Amino acid sequence: MDETAQFRIAELSPSYWRVTFANGSVNLMDDRTVDQLAEVVTRIEQAPELTVVVFGSANPDFFMAHWDFTADSARVARMPAGPTGLNPYADNLVRLSRVPALTISAIRGRARGAGSEFVLATDVRFAAETAILGQFEVGVGTVPGGGPAARLARLVGRGRALEILLGADDFPAPLAAEYGYVNRVLPDAELDGFVDAFARRVAGFDKTAVAQTKALVDAGSLPPDEEFAASLAAFFQTSGRPQNADRVRALFERGLQQPDGVERDLGRQIAELTGD
Repeated sequence: MDETAQFRIAELSPSYWRVTFANGSVNLMDDRTVDQLAEVVTRIEQAPELTVVVFGSANPDFFMAHWDFTADSARVARMPAGPTGLNPYADNLVRLSRVPALTISAIRGRARGAGSEFVLATDVRFAAETAILGQFEVGVGTVPGGGPAARLARLVGRGRALEILLGADDFPAPLAAEYGYVNRVLPDAELDGFVDAFARRVAGFDKTAVAQTKALVDAGSLPPDEEFAASLAAFFQTSGRPQNADRVRALFERGLQQPDGVERDLGRQIAELTGD
């Protein structure tokens, strides 16, 4: 087993896979995540019988916390374009949203920032009742880079998308479901069973019918690639600016990227930095 692998794939059958993410104590995403997710997406694209993929987390408190503030973002910016012609970070998410298989996020714990962008790129999102989602980037002076403006506006409507993105707050799973950010919320003890039953139901259907139906929904609902290119360009332009260094430093002093402290209630902590 590759101990450096962040994504572990379990091929439960030719038509049904489960992928589990694990990276550190709070499941941060980093430049290695970009490399490895590209490999996962390619593997999904090339599996002829694969009909359903469920993504989960090895950490019940953190599905995917967010992008690692200490990661080599400059390396990501320099990466050659992926198959879509986009930078690999955006390319991964666009390709993931378009794979012929149905993709499902089974969300436990926190999925903020890049973690939220990942689940938004999957087709269906089921969340445990204790899950938390959010796009906090504006709260630290950065434009979200993985296209959440494009996806959220189509999912929840313009006003609620602006509330999520500009408020930079945490969204508990029940409110996220009310808004359409996730499909539905289940008691934690029921999440795995429900997701597995739904996945097996779809995996038992004809692959061609599933893939072509998904393609028709995609054609009418997915944003054009240009919106993702603009989003990532804005992220690279605004992240790491010196005028926001004090905010980020203050969050690290409160335990950012550690399993306890600020990561538990990041939305409130960011508000405190503004004096609200």
